[in-house]
Amino acid sequence: MSVSTSASSGPREHFDLAYRIRPSDVRAHRFDVEIRIARSPSDRITLSMPAWIPGSYMIRDFARHLVRIGATTADGDTLELEKRDKQTWVCDGVTGGVTISYQVYAWELSVRTAHLDRTHGYFNGPSLFLCVHEMAEQPCLVELLPPLDDDLRGWQVATSLLPLDARPSGFGHYQAEDYADLIDHPVEMGTFKLLRFEVLGVPHRVAITGRHWIDEGRLRDDLARICARHAALFGELPVDRYLFLLTLVGEGYGGLEHRFSSSLLCSREDASSPLAGGSTEGYNRFLGLCSHEYFHLWQVKRIRPQAFIDGGLDHEVHTRLLWAFEGITSYYDDLALARSGCVDHKTYAGMLAATMTRVMRNPGRHVQTLAESSFDAWTKFYKQDENAPNALVSYYAKGALVALALDLTIRDATDGALSLDDVMRELWRRHGRTGVGVGERGLEAVACAVSGLELDGFFDRALDSTEDLDLAPLLETVGIRMSLRPSQGPKDNGGCVDRFETRAPVPTLAIRLRTGSREAVIQNVIAGGAGEQAGLAPGDHLLAVDGLRVTADNLEGLVARAAEHSGGVLLHLFRRDELMGLSAHPRPAVADTCELMLLDTLPDAVALARAAWLAGPA
Repeated sequence: MSVSTSASSGPREHFDLAYRIRPSDVRAHRFDVEIRIARSPSDRITLSMPAWIPGSYMIRDFARHLVRIGATTADGDTLELEKRDKQTWVCDGVTGGVTISYQVYAWELSVRTAHLDRTHGYFNGPSLFLCVHEMAEQPCLVELLPPLDDDLRGWQVATSLLPLDARPSGFGHYQAEDYADLIDHPVEMGTFKLLRFEVLGVPHRVAITGRHWIDEGRLRDDLARICARHAALFGELPVDRYLFLLTLVGEGYGGLEHRFSSSLLCSREDASSPLAGGSTEGYNRFLGLCSHEYFHLWQVKRIRPQAFIDGGLDHEVHTRLLWAFEGITSYYDDLALARSGCVDHKTYAGMLAATMTRVMRNPGRHVQTLAESSFDAWTKFYKQDENAPNALVSYYAKGALVALALDLTIRDATDGALSLDDVMRELWRRHGRTGVGVGERGLEAVACAVSGLELDGFFDRALDSTEDLDLAPLLETVGIRMSLRPSQGPKDNGGCVDRFETRAPVPTLAIRLRTGSREAVIQNVIAGGAGEQAGLAPGDHLLAVDGLRVTADNLEGLVARAAEHSGGVLLHLFRRDELMGLSAHPRPAVADTCELMLLDTLPDAVALARAAWLAGPA
């Protein structure tokens, strides 16, 4: 196939397969899609829409948003499309060119799907593009058309698709290497703000959709530094362009990685750095999200589990490796903030302590192993119910702690000569550059080979048992002391302190309330706690403690005071529409809140170890 990049040459003529997309009805939230097949390779065409999107491990059945579909010949005659299952259509008797036309309803504002209204249009490929199976390995043309509404003529396009003759606005023609490439470039349409910076000479863009108060100069500088740290870790930047698609909303948080871009959704408050300089927990969380998805440029998008290479998008693809691909990424996302200077060492230690606290707070860590959490992501982690804290462990959070433990173990055992950084570079050399998939025990084998250490026992405990990680002695090797204490309330996530203080455990029911409401409605009842023993259940609407009205804000205080006064409390609540009274005996909060302390006076070897860890590769 020869490809011309000239607008006058008619790029459609050089492709046997072409997609055309238009935001046709912004009021009804519908995209029109056409697939034009110039020369069919056979007399049968098989079409399907993915059931899931890479990077988000849940069956989403994107075909459910397809409104109508039809097929016509080059002469305009109608062809019959036979639906074979929930997401597959077959067209027989194809003798020449054929056009498939369909509409997609787009009203889910997330990084995974499609959303269209008068403010913007967005889609991620799997939610919009049908795959022509007989031509899935062929290059294709993509034409992005503007909306027809006169008052939306100012819209622009941001995408990492490779342009052919796209106009300055971004509308026009693009190309994709094959179907896998086609669905790996999300598209944003609208009146976004565009920022630009470079990393190692590679142009990077940030398209910001939504109202905001972002300090544009600071964001450019912070992202440039973070991206440069990740590139330094792997020793190269394997792209010629990169795009952050950022959608800002009142409340929200999520990201999804792609080979040349990432889709991000977060609170506009988080993305807005303080006007007077400094930092906030929300802004650091936002930078961590950007860092996480950018790290996936190497880990997940190019260093890939063999299971994902062998699997398809029509069914679940199980692997025990999500702890590594998401957990190691979750370790490096915050570490890069420290290595780049976006946060100081004390702030980073506080972020690390919060991750430890999140893991310690869930009894499910003693029920599910990390390997099981990875394998069962489809049916458990991505479909959490009210019992999740008692049954699950996060392969993100605990995976990050395993990565920390592995990094510090290698550093300590090799006197700082080697680290997890070296393991990641070897993974890149063996698997990222070559495209060879990582086997189910592949990362463990590379870690052993690179470090020269016998790590089987480490991985057996970390991945295939429910024992807690012994992090305290490892943190001491880099001059950090760890302590666990009882929680002082639902907003107490631990942190980095100048000194440890003894705090009396607060009597608690060991329940968690629904967020975002002033009413005290139970979300989770923690296994073995006083609430479970009293008979409380998820969904219960608490009304009073010892005759005093309860809200989400005062529940903890009322329970603690009543328990200290009499030992027990009388609870009134609605379960469904029935009023109930229960007696409970609150118990002291357990020591599940982590505090870290950066030691000031250190032996030279420990000081050097901390400095090397927090500096990273030059």
